[in-house]
Amino acid sequence: MTEFLTTPQGRRLAYERRAGRGPGVVFLGGFKSDMQGTKALYLQDWAARTGRAFLRFDYSGHGQSSGDFLDGAIGDWFEDARAAVQALTEGPQVLVGSSMGGWISLLLARALPARVAGLVGIAAAPDFTEDSMWAGFAAAQRAALAAEGRVVLPSDYDPAGYVITRRLIEEGRGRLVLRDPLPLPFPVRLLQGTADSDVPPAVALRLLDHATGPDIRLTLVKGADHRFSTPECLALIEAAIAEVLHHA
Repeated sequence: MTEFLTTPQGRRLAYERRAGRGPGVVFLGGFKSDMQGTKALYLQDWAARTGRAFLRFDYSGHGQSSGDFLDGAIGDWFEDARAAVQALTEGPQVLVGSSMGGWISLLLARALPARVAGLVGIAAAPDFTEDSMWAGFAAAQRAALAAEGRVVLPSDYDPAGYVITRRLIEEGRGRLVLRDPLPLPFPVRLLQGTADSDVPPAVALRLLDHATGPDIRLTLVKGADHRFSTPECLALIEAAIAEVLHHA
């Protein structure tokens, strides 16, 4: 059943929570995705099968939560995730972050180290506003962003394209995780498709190289795309979570 949490910032987040044994699992979705996606629903079913505590939620401006997507930025969605973890879970959690959710999970690991038992990244996209979007903009796009406050990028997921705001880019610069030390002192499993055109394997390799910790592993899946939602990919996600829970 969908419930709602009001965050300290006054945003109203939709969430679904399943009671069960710990460490619990928290699913963190991607940019413009919601908690009704294939991976989120698969993991909810997995939690029901295994008796594991599980939380999924919509960031502000996403899904059933309050707010306009175009008003949001990485820091807002990180604050949403932090509020959800602190208010809706107990004890250490395994964070499962998909795409942008991988970046959010790394921010959570930095902010709430005692609450993180492990991490699974699925095509994790740390620092994408700077290293993918801004770095990839042509001079005309950068000028349009400065003058008009937004630019439209083509997208395989939305025929109208993605509107990228100046605030998204500028606010993201204060949330970067690949410029400073990134200790991850718990089990980490990174999953990455080689056919991912949104977050290329080079991003996963950079994260693997940059992060420090005693148990960090990257699995490359030949031919898998950014969605990482085929039955085989979903089974790999389940196996990665089970492995992290075993070592947590």
